[in-house]
Amino acid sequence: MSQSCRLLCGFFLSCSGWICLIIATSTNDWVITCSFGLHTCVKMDELESKGLWAECMISTAAYHCAALNQILTLPAYIQTSRALMVSASLLGLPSVLLALLATPCVRLGDESDGTKQKRALLGGILTLIMSVCGLVSTVWFPIGAHHEDGLLSFGFSLYAGWLGSALCFLGGSVLTCCSGGNNAPAQRPEKRFYYSKQSGITDSVQATNNHAKSAHV
Repeated sequence: MSQSCRLLCGFFLSCSGWICLIIATSTNDWVITCSFGLHTCVKMDELESKGLWAECMISTAAYHCAALNQILTLPAYIQTSRALMVSASLLGLPSVLLALLATPCVRLGDESDGTKQKRALLGGILTLIMSVCGLVSTVWFPIGAHHEDGLLSFGFSLYAGWLGSALCFLGGSVLTCCSGGNNAPAQRPEKRFYYSKQSGITDSVQATNNHAKSAHV
């Protein structure tokens, strides 16, 4: 696979992962919890869905959500996951822009390939940071919810976060690997020697000058 194809692949992977992380951050279907035990909650038909911003009550009769506005009283796993996911969503914009500007189909002025490689490297590093933030959040949140309320199952938002973290990791790895470049080293001109009756062995530069002088005569 050529470097241009790898850059395009890294851009699309990073962009897709960023979209998945935004979906996971903005929705509240992270985990399904039950405070009264599994059998009791199933019998009462009352399950709770918890996310970064709200806690919802799920039943056949109603669907009610309560916003988590008490920042100082929130558990540490919710505050940390919220901060990491917001940071990942904000880092996505510069990382995707850098990856887009590093693609071969976009060129700003008379920039060199080295400039594109630096953009790809920086965009890849930011995308890898996004992946780490998303992975830590999506792993720590269900663990904290299980210790606090009792975890029943994973929600749609958590799967979106896992998928986004994996795509960002793949995209960042591809962009970082592409930044090394594969330009071949410049070949040094070969030094050739010529034999002359007057001065013996001469190098190629002197021989060229002698041929040029003889051409004018």
